[in-house]
Amino acid sequence: MISSFGRSLGFIFLLLITPICQAQTTFTFTAIPDQNEAHLQERFDKVAVYLQQALDIDVRYIPVKSYAAAVTAFRNDQVQLAWFGGLSGVQARRLVPGSQAIAQGYEDQLFSSYLIAHSSTGINKSEEFPTEIAGKTFTFGSKGSTSGRLMPEYYIRQHLLAAPSKVFAKVGFSGDHSRTIALVQAGAYQVGAVNFKVWDTALAAGKIDSSKVKVIWQTPSYPDYQWTVRGDVAKRFGAGFQQRLTDALLNMSDPELLASFPRQSFIKANNALYQPILDTAVSIGLIDAQP
Repeated sequence: MISSFGRSLGFIFLLLITPICQAQTTFTFTAIPDQNEAHLQERFDKVAVYLQQALDIDVRYIPVKSYAAAVTAFRNDQVQLAWFGGLSGVQARRLVPGSQAIAQGYEDQLFSSYLIAHSSTGINKSEEFPTEIAGKTFTFGSKGSTSGRLMPEYYIRQHLLAAPSKVFAKVGFSGDHSRTIALVQAGAYQVGAVNFKVWDTALAAGKIDSSKVKVIWQTPSYPDYQWTVRGDVAKRFGAGFQQRLTDALLNMSDPELLASFPRQSFIKANNALYQPILDTAVSIGLIDAQP
């Protein structure tokens, strides 16, 4: 027979290990902080609720302060899923072998960036690259942003034949697309690079003063945002979990939730789709050719 003392020890032991077991069954995810924090918190808290219902498991959204922090959290297994941009997704998957891009927004197949300018520059919209931006002050978004840094820098180098630091009077990094718009609209920078979706959404919401700032050029299209999952999720959450997660993302149909991204739907993705992003990052020295 087990003594009362033994039963007490067993009970205490269960109390000690239960929180650990519970923690291990919580599925966590994050997202690159490409817009203001309040907007992101509202959007991804709703995603957490949706995934929790679809997967029948505890799901938690963990906000981060930078693109680099999102990649680090993914590498360190603090999160198992992330809403990355093209560049941050490539970086994360290189650091975590076996990780997979599993879904992208419908619009992410053909994404683009805008170059925007303060009205005082006198630069007008054109289909030709605006070489008049040379010598102006310029702000990118985050240093790790695909649409706010990588692709705009690539085209700046291609057309002006020099690094941004050699082309512009001053170069800044705003941190996110919403901030880039605000800085150029205020005249703190004369020109900037911004995610076309963030601009179009802010413009439709009446948050942009078109008398002060406008789009002057749009980049050619490229693949961008995607959901990337660690390849070891089956070990923790069971066989078939990655497919169930993928299905849940692809079946997300709540118009309000989709509009918060904003995306019309999510579609299948894979790592090979983002080879052009890797090639571009290598070509301008943002990523080493070898991992």
